[in-house]
Amino acid sequence: MQFSEKRNLTRWFIILASFFIVILILWNTYNFFQIFKNEERAKMEFWASALTTVANANENSDLDLPFEIISKNTTIPIFITDNKERIIDHNNIDEEITKDSIALKKYFNSIKNDNQPIKMERSKNKYQLVYYGDSPLLNKLKYYPIALLLIIILFGAVVYNFYRATKMATQNKLWAGMAKETAHQIGTPLSSLIGWLEILKLENVEESTIIEIEKDINRLQTITDRFSKIGSEPSLEKRDIIKETKSSFDYLQSRVSKQVAFTFLSPEHPIYVAINPALHSWTIENLVKNAIDAMKGKGSLTIAISELENEVKIKISDTGKGIPKNQFGKVFEPGFTTKKRGWGLGLSLTKRIVQEYHKGKIRVIHSEIGKGTTMQMSFKKSDTI
Repeated sequence: MQFSEKRNLTRWFIILASFFIVILILWNTYNFFQIFKNEERAKMEFWASALTTVANANENSDLDLPFEIISKNTTIPIFITDNKERIIDHNNIDEEITKDSIALKKYFNSIKNDNQPIKMERSKNKYQLVYYGDSPLLNKLKYYPIALLLIIILFGAVVYNFYRATKMATQNKLWAGMAKETAHQIGTPLSSLIGWLEILKLENVEESTIIEIEKDINRLQTITDRFSKIGSEPSLEKRDIIKETKSSFDYLQSRVSKQVAFTFLSPEHPIYVAINPALHSWTIENLVKNAIDAMKGKGSLTIAISELENEVKIKISDTGKGIPKNQFGKVFEPGFTTKKRGWGLGLSLTKRIVQEYHKGKIRVIHSEIGKGTTMQMSFKKSDTI
């Protein structure tokens, strides 16, 4: 049997054992409740018997024991009624309730179904009924299983969240390790390509070809740099967010179908934000490529940068297929994708870069099916350099 199968069997065993323990505790609590209820029934029968003895006693009767039994009951609420349920007397009822006849009747109606009434024979064909409610102790015990279930549910939620957090941390370490290994693996052939590029320059190859190859090598170096930063704390620099965003925008515009109309809107003056340039360009590329995919390579894409007193906002709008409102939050979850190809990591990675590394925010602020979507990133401004 494989290790993963053994682990799954162990988990199921623990779940079933926990379920069995919960059932056992609830069953045991129910038994205790019934024992206490039967004991209170016996006490009330003694109490009713003692009251009958006192009522039917003559001058020579010894009433010490009956009076002691009657006086011992100080917790169980009692109503004595005639055979038509008209209240004759009551005991152990809150004083505020006894002052109001309507409240007293209402309280009587609320407890009369708690227990079967006890019949007290007064004389031949004449009797009274004793109605009694549950004692405060029994009422507390009644809610004990509910409290126990809530504690178990809370404990289960804590365990689940701990397990989920541990699993996510393990996955994050795995992805970070894979990213760093990918960067390392790309580094070797990249170094070789740089060497071959220098040889081509000496061979007097056409300059335009050299320039294009150099651009692609620089691009590979940027990708390697990005992957090497995953899983580690990147260094942040005060950069002009407009210049950095425009650089990524221009790069993508030159390499995307001419059927996509690009628009870039921003203030004329620089706005400084603490960012990591390589990771910021990655977020812009992910959002732009996601927008182009949503438009199926044809439509209008706009990047608009605006500033508030202490904040800068970057809005990326497209005219694509749109996102249902109930999926606004889900689009940033790992693995979520509406495309046939892809792992659904782009927007998840973008959110991590924006929120964890750059301490910013990202969300879908508007979307209509068939009309398009607007994503917004916001960052705190740095002091102007």
